[in-house]
Amino acid sequence: MARGIIIREAHFPGRAPIEAYGNGGFRFAEMSHRGSILCLPSGIHGWEPADKLALTVEDFGKLFAEASGIEILLFGMGADLRPLPAALRSAFKAAGISSDPMSTGAAVRTYNVLLAEDRAVAAALIAVD
Repeated sequence: MARGIIIREAHFPGRAPIEAYGNGGFRFAEMSHRGSILCLPSGIHGWEPADKLALTVEDFGKLFAEASGIEILLFGMGADLRPLPAALRSAFKAAGISSDPMSTGAAVRTYNVLLAEDRAVAAALIAVD
């Protein structure tokens, strides 16, 4: 029985440093992903928030499901730094997660350092061109 192509959610099941970013995506673990990503204890997930300029708590369901393994969340906001919405900051604080918005480049570099130190770090990285 022919089944055709099966489309699965983008997911790398492990923690890996980000090797490169730009051109609308990221390289890690000798692979590439086009679009934004969430780097969580369970792995690296493809991530497309509904509105990158107006992030909501609903955009972070996977992250909140793993909150017990995360102390620091780095937000790569793209090319420009923007503050996190108050409701989102409150939700992270209630979950015991320290959130730090910065440019995507700074978030990638900081994530790689904290990952190498085996820290309980996660990253939400919005792709840049």
